[in-house]
Amino acid sequence: MTLHRVAGRQGGRMVAAAVGLTGMLSLSGCDLAPAYQAPHFIVPDSWSGQEPFAKATPADTQLPADWWRLFGDPELDALEEKAIAQNADLQAAAERFTQARSLVMKARADLLPHFGMAFGASDNKQSADALFRYKGAITQTDEFYGGLASWEPDFWSEIRNQVRMSKYAAQEKAADFAGARLSIEADLASDYVALRGYDAQEAIYRRSIAYFQKAVDMTHTQLVNQAAPKLDLARAQNQLYITQAAELDLRAQREVTEHAIAILTNTAPESFHIEPRDDFSFRDITVPGGMPSELLQRRPDIASAERVMAQANRSIGVARAAFYPHISLNADGGFHANGFDLAKLANSMWSYGATASMPIFEGGLRRASLQYSWSAYRETRDDYRSTVLSAFREVEDELSRTRLLRAEDARLKQAVGTALDMQDMTMTLYKGGLSDYLGAIVAQEAALDSRITEVQVAARSVQATVALIRALGGGWTQTQLPTPDQTMTFSPLQYGGIDTPKPSGGIESQNPEQFENLVTGTSSPGIQTNRTTQP
Repeated sequence: MTLHRVAGRQGGRMVAAAVGLTGMLSLSGCDLAPAYQAPHFIVPDSWSGQEPFAKATPADTQLPADWWRLFGDPELDALEEKAIAQNADLQAAAERFTQARSLVMKARADLLPHFGMAFGASDNKQSADALFRYKGAITQTDEFYGGLASWEPDFWSEIRNQVRMSKYAAQEKAADFAGARLSIEADLASDYVALRGYDAQEAIYRRSIAYFQKAVDMTHTQLVNQAAPKLDLARAQNQLYITQAAELDLRAQREVTEHAIAILTNTAPESFHIEPRDDFSFRDITVPGGMPSELLQRRPDIASAERVMAQANRSIGVARAAFYPHISLNADGGFHANGFDLAKLANSMWSYGATASMPIFEGGLRRASLQYSWSAYRETRDDYRSTVLSAFREVEDELSRTRLLRAEDARLKQAVGTALDMQDMTMTLYKGGLSDYLGAIVAQEAALDSRITEVQVAARSVQATVALIRALGGGWTQTQLPTPDQTMTFSPLQYGGIDTPKPSGGIESQNPEQFENLVTGTSSPGIQTNRTTQP
C-alpha cells in the first residue's frame, strides 16, 4: 500500500517548503549506511623465511613495477612489454573498468534534475452516428509542445549510496585489472623460464645422444673384434633410443610452452618462435620483502575484496532508505490548442507538484531486503578475511619453495660433477676390458638424470622466485587505485569525447583503430615471426 499526495497550483507553498528542505538535506544528508572500516588483522612482525629477501632499506623496500627486469634477460623484457600492450584478456579487463565507470555516471544522473521536451500534433474525426446527434464539428486538430522537469530529492542518501557503490565497484574493477596484469606478467615470466629450462635440457640430451652414439660405435667395434658380447651392443642401442625419444618428448613440451607465450603476447602461434639457447642463466635476485603488514596494501586481490565489502556496506544504507518517505518534484508547461496558432499566452498551460510515497505494509518485503543486505555484508567480510589469509599462505609457500629449491639446486650441482666423473671412469674401465658395459650404462643414466634434474630444479627455483614476487603483489600498491571521484568519466554537460574516456588509475581503453589488428605478427629481439620447423 502506498500513500500519494499531489499538489497542484494551490500547493505552491508546500512545494517551496519541500525544495527548501531538500536543499538543506542535500548539503547535510542523512546517510543510513553503517559506519564502515576495513577489518584490522594482527599480523606477524616478519616472515618465517627471510633468506630470499633483501635487507629492507628506504630505497628498496618496494618491488619495481617492471620487476621482470631484475632477471636481466632482454628477450623476457621485450615479451613482457608486448604482452602488457597487446594481451587481449588484459584489454578486456580494461574495458570492464571503463564499463564500471560508465555505471558510476548512470547512477550519478539520478542526483540531478531531469529535463525534457514534448511536442506533437494530431488530426481527429469523430463518428457522426451518435446516440444524440451532436451539432458541433466532428473534425478537429490538436497541437502541443512544452517542457518537462522532474527531480527526486535524496533525503535519505539512497541515491548517493548507490553512486558510492558504483564508484567502489569501479575501484574493484581497477584492482581486478591490476590483478589480471600481474597474473599475465607472472604467467609469461614463468612460461619463459620453463622454455629456457627446456632449451638447457635439450642441449643436455643432444650432448648425451652424441656421447651414446659414440658408445654404440665403440661397442660395435668391440663386437666385431670379439672383445664384447652382443648384449653390450643391445644395451648401448637401447640407451641411445630411449634418450632420443626423451628429447622428442621434451621438444613437444617446449612447443606447447612456446604456443602459450604466443597467446599471452597476442600473436598467432604458427607465426611465433623463440630461438633456443643452450645455457640456462638468470640473474640470482633477492626480493624486497618488507613487513607482512604491508601485504594488505600490495595485493590487488585484497584491494578488490575490500572494495566489494565497501559496496555491501553501502547497500545496507540503500535497504534502510526504503523504509522512509520518498518525495518527487515534477513540473511541466507549454502551449496547447486546437490549431497551429499556439504561441499565445491564452494557449499556455503549466503544472507543478510534489509526490510523497511511503510504504505502510508490504508483507515484510523491505525487512527481507535489509536482512539480506546485512548477511551479504557479513559474507564479504568473511571473503575478505579468507583472501588475506590465502595471501599470507602464498607468500609463506613461495618463501619455503624458493629457499629449499635453491639449496636443492646447490646439492644437485655437486651431484652432476660426481656423476660425470663416474661416467668417464666407467667408460675408461670398459675400454680397457676391466669392467662390463652394465656398469657404464648405470653411470651414463646417473649422469644424464642428474644433469636433467639439476636444470629442472634450477628452473623451478626461478619460477618460485617469480611466484614469490607475484604473491607480494609485483610492485603494485593500493595507492595506484583511482580515487572514487577519479572513476567518473565526464561532466554532466559534456557531449564530446565520451567514446574513449580519459585514462584513470593508469588504465585506458582501446582506440577503435586497434580493432583492425586483433592478432599481431610483430617481432622482438630473438623472436622470429616466421617459424621454421625443426627436424
